[in-house]
Amino acid sequence: MNADGPPTLDAVVEVVANADDAVREYPAATSPGRAALGDAVRAFDDAVDRALEPWRNRDAVATVMTAATHAGEFSLIWHASSLVRGAVRGRPDQVVALAIGIGAESLLVNQGLKRLFGRRRPTDGGDERFDIRTPLTSSFPSGHASAAAFAATTLIGWDGRRWAPLWGTMAATVAVSRPFVRIHHGSDIVGGAVVGVGLGLLARRVFRRLGLG
Repeated sequence: MNADGPPTLDAVVEVVANADDAVREYPAATSPGRAALGDAVRAFDDAVDRALEPWRNRDAVATVMTAATHAGEFSLIWHASSLVRGAVRGRPDQVVALAIGIGAESLLVNQGLKRLFGRRRPTDGGDERFDIRTPLTSSFPSGHASAAAFAATTLIGWDGRRWAPLWGTMAATVAVSRPFVRIHHGSDIVGGAVVGVGLGLLARRVFRRLGLG
C-alpha cells in the first residue's frame, strides 16, 4: 500500500486474495454468529500442528507416517488387509462387502462433503520434508481419516472387540499421518473420523441384514 496516497491496484488485489484464502481455510470465521467457532477451530488446528512439529524431524516417526499416508491413498491398506483377512477366515463375501462400502463412503466424502465445504488445505502439496501425492480435492473432511474410521468400525463389528487394538491403531496411524505431513488440518481428521464411524455403524446394520455380519 502507498503510504502517501490511495492504495494501489496491486495492494487491493493482494488484500482480497488473502481474505479469500482465509475464508476458504476457515469458512466459519466469516459466517454471522460463528466467528467464535472459527477461532476455536483455528486454535485447535494450530495446537495440533505445534504438537506434531517436534516429531517431524525424527526419522523413524517420519518414515512410519509417510508410509502410512501413502498406504491410505485410495484405501489401499484397507483393501489389502481385507483381502488377507478374507482369505484367512474364508469370507470372500466380506471382502466384497467392505470394498463396496469403502467405495460408497469415498464417493460421499470426496464428491459430496468435500465439494460442500470446499476448505483450503494447510499447504498446497504437504510439508516439503515429505514426498507425498498432491490431492485434487478440498480439505474437509479428511478422506484418509473417514475411510480409516469406516473400515475399522466395520472390521471391529465383524471381528469383535479383541481385534479393536489392531484395527484402531491402523486407523489412527493413517489418520494422524495426514496432519503430520501437513496436507490436512487437525480438525479435518476429527471431521473425517466422525463421518467414517457414523457411516461404519450404518454399514454394520446393512451388512447384518444381508447376512454378512
